[in-house]
Amino acid sequence: MDNNTPASGGFKGGLGSLLGGGTPEYSNTELAGVPLTGMSPLSPYLNVDPRYLVQDNDEFILPTGANKTRGRFELAFFTIGGCCITGAAFGTLNGLRMGLTETRDMPWSKPRNVQILNMVTRQGASWANTLGSVALLYSVFGVAIEKARGAEDDLNTVAAGTLTGMLFKSTAGLKGAARGGLVGLAMSGLYALYSNWDHLKGRSPSHY
Repeated sequence: MDNNTPASGGFKGGLGSLLGGGTPEYSNTELAGVPLTGMSPLSPYLNVDPRYLVQDNDEFILPTGANKTRGRFELAFFTIGGCCITGAAFGTLNGLRMGLTETRDMPWSKPRNVQILNMVTRQGASWANTLGSVALLYSVFGVAIEKARGAEDDLNTVAAGTLTGMLFKSTAGLKGAARGGLVGLAMSGLYALYSNWDHLKGRSPSHY
């Protein structure tokens, strides 16, 4: 049966008016000229303009004035939690090593197991507390410097790392604070260099 007969057109028109039609109909010739990037050809019987379904740019649902990258305040929670978990895991392994070393002359018994368990929990909590404290100081300094300067760049990272090292080792005196600041400066500088490595090589960096 030929779909282009007047009867067929009258039937479609009557059905469209019955359903509150008024929607445009597109012929195969009109649909052939519409670019459908990454999409399969649509059926000509769908009353949808395919031009509205083509999206060339990424779309994000963000508050007004927000950036497409996470700020320091959002990353602070991930940084602190990740450092605590990393410190606990490293401390657990270190405590297990120390416990097995210190009790190697003891036979496998309940006192030896208790001593190893105590060493594991003590080292795990100690390392988690240490790395968590460093991450907390770094995050606080980073957020404060960003708010004070009104800009987010690598200078904030280096300054936050330096101040974190100085404050963390401030109980060891001026020399200890200076050494801590140098360590923080070196580590934050290496991180800033790593995060901008693609930009230095002429490629656009990826943000998450």
